[in-house]
Order: sequence, then C-alpha cells, then structure tokens
Amino acid sequence: MQDRVTLFRPPAWAQDVLLAVFITVMQVQGTVVRNSGEPEAVLRSLSDPGNLGYLLLIAGGAVLVLRRRWPVAVFAVTALASMVYYTLDFPDGPAWLGLFVALYTLTARGDGRRSLAIAGVGIAALAAVWLIAATDIEPPAAIGWVYFRIGAAGMSAALGESVRSRRVIAEEALERAELAERSREDEARARVDEERLRIAREVHDTVAHAIAIINVQAGVTAHVLDKRPERARQTLEAIEQTSSRALQEMRAILGVLRDDHDGRLPPPGLGQVDELTTSAREAGLDIELETTSPPPPVPSAVGSAVYRILQESITNVIRHVGPTRVAVALNYGPDVVEVRVTNDGPRTDGDTDKAAGRRGADRAGAGFAGTGTRGRGIVGMRERCQLLGGDFDAGPLPGGGFAVTARLPLAPTATMKV
Repeated sequence: MQDRVTLFRPPAWAQDVLLAVFITVMQVQGTVVRNSGEPEAVLRSLSDPGNLGYLLLIAGGAVLVLRRRWPVAVFAVTALASMVYYTLDFPDGPAWLGLFVALYTLTARGDGRRSLAIAGVGIAALAAVWLIAATDIEPPAAIGWVYFRIGAAGMSAALGESVRSRRVIAEEALERAELAERSREDEARARVDEERLRIAREVHDTVAHAIAIINVQAGVTAHVLDKRPERARQTLEAIEQTSSRALQEMRAILGVLRDDHDGRLPPPGLGQVDELTTSAREAGLDIELETTSPPPPVPSAVGSAVYRILQESITNVIRHVGPTRVAVALNYGPDVVEVRVTNDGPRTDGDTDKAAGRRGADRAGAGFAGTGTRGRGIVGMRERCQLLGGDFDAGPLPGGGFAVTARLPLAPTATMKV
C-alpha cells in the first residue's frame, strides 16, 4: 500500500501549485464568508481601493508556488502582504494561511541558524505592525485574533525547525549506518586478506620444504638406483615419509577453508623440530641442533612461527646451497625465544651421493625460480616475526655462508595469526 501511495504522489512542483491554489481560495473565500454577515464591523472593503484587498489575499497565496526554490523571498512577500493588509484595515479572516505556510517552509528548508534568525526578525516586525494596526480595533475583544496570529506564526516556525532537525538527525543516522557498514566490510575484507596471506605462507612453507627434500632424494635415487639399490630404497622411503607429512600438513591447512574440524591436525610446533632436522639430514645436510633443555612453555603461535622459520631456512639451504654444514640454535630466555640458522655455504665434496643431492637441490631451486616464488621465503619469515612483535634478520656472513636470526617474544603484543 505504501508503494502505491508513493507511486501516485505528484511531483513537488504539482504539490506546490495545488497548495497555492488551495491557500488562495481559502484566504479569499474564508475572508468573504467570515465578514459577509457583519458589514458594520468591516472598516474597509476588499474592493476598496481598486480591489487591493483581493490582490493582497491572492498574492499571499499564489506566491507559495515558489516556496521550495526561494523560501526567504516567499516569506518576505507574504509578510509584506500581511502588513499592508492589516495596516489598511481590511477585514480580518484567514488571510494569514499563506504566511504560516511560508514560515514553516523557511525554517523546514533552512540551515537552522540563518533561517531561524530571519523568522525571528520577521515575526517581531509582523507582531509590531499587527499590534499598531489593532489599536483602534472594534470591538476591543477582537484583539485576541492579533495574539493568535503572533502565536501561530511562532508555532509555524517552530514546527518547521522541528521537521528540519528530525531530517538532519535521520540523515546523520543513515550516514553513520552506512559508515559502520563500510567499516564492517573493510574489516571483513582485511580479515579475509590476512587469512589468505596466512594460508599462502603455510602452503608455501609446507610445499617448498617437501618438494625441495623430495627433489634432493630423487636425485640421489636416480644416481644410486643401479649401483646401490639398498640406498635407493632408503631414499624412496624418505620421499614417501616426506610426501606423507606434507599431505597431512596440507590437509590441516586447507581444512580451514572447509571449516571441517574433524581430523584436523594441530599446527606444527617445537615438538616437531627433531623430525624436521632428521629429514634435513636425510636430504644431505650436516645439521647440528643446539637447544636449551628442557625448553620453557612456549605459546603455540610462537612455537609454530619458530618451526616455520626453521623449516623455511632449511628449505632455502637445500634449494640454493646444497649439502653443507648447518647449525641450528634455539635459545630460550625469560621473555623471548631466539632461533638462529647458519650454514657454511657451498662446499666441494667427492661423495657421489652428496653430489647427486646437490644436483637435486639445483633442480629444486630452478623449479621454484621458474614459478616466480624466489625470494618469498625470507619475506614470509619476516612477516611472521612482525605479526608477533618480534625481530628478524637475514644476510650473508663475513667468512662465507648465510645466517637467519629471529627473536620472538613469549608474550606477543600483536595479534597471533600464524
């Protein structure tokens, strides 16, 4: 029903024309009817002189056609017509209808300050003219109509201001609602982006580490398959174990997208560091692990970040250096845990298995370079540290080799999203 009413509502200009016609007819007809039975009380006829009374009544109503476009000018015309009308002692009646509508429009469509000031000055001037013109009014009781006009003028201005205020409040509320909606959308988009980056980091670390080790082991397998089948069997078993662990981690990571908690593995942490170093040794690295024993309780987010940083550091050694000596140090302080991974750089080794592993590492690095992911590992490690409020440093050593150092607070100030 409301839609039908809105559908058949005439345009604004048509509404103003209808209102102007209605007010004009009411002012003229109402004044004539009211004074038709009391000719002795009429000081001046509407037709004297030159139908001026009729013209003032018509002008005060017809000018309302322009009330939306020029509210101040319309109010000025209606006020001036009313002053002249009552100053010339034309008969009383509903000659003030157009004035009250003009006052309402002035304040309803104004700015709340200038419009109220104009209305106040105008009402004060009207009140003075009306009271002066009514000094010799007969009968004296008719002075009550003057006070009615003054009060009704003030009420018209107040009603218009009330409508304006409510409209402003509604617009501000709508604006706040739209701003809140945009803020919620931006926040949701930011959370989606953060989750996408987190999953991308997890997938990168898991896949890069697993494929690097598998490439190395595949190179060894291809080299010793005919001469040392027992060694080939060991490398194939290592490939199977590495791929199985990678698949389990991938299922755990992608389980977030399915929102399926059944069978989801917890994120890897410090408890899996030994398995990580073992797989690195199988890939041909001479790795040494130094750690505080026993380690203090570490938040899961910090433990997972340490594991991923260590995993990515080892992966980078396999991909870009090959078989070499790697030192891993885990130092636990009262409020910080530090992980440091250093390698001695490439070395010449006559062992055929290690040479084959070096060729596999070269192929792994070339494969990842071809996919355009070179360099993302260090960026991902730095992001993990920054999310937890930690420090990260990576760079070559003066005597050769490379070092990665990360310090993570045990009570991170930032939101833990690793």
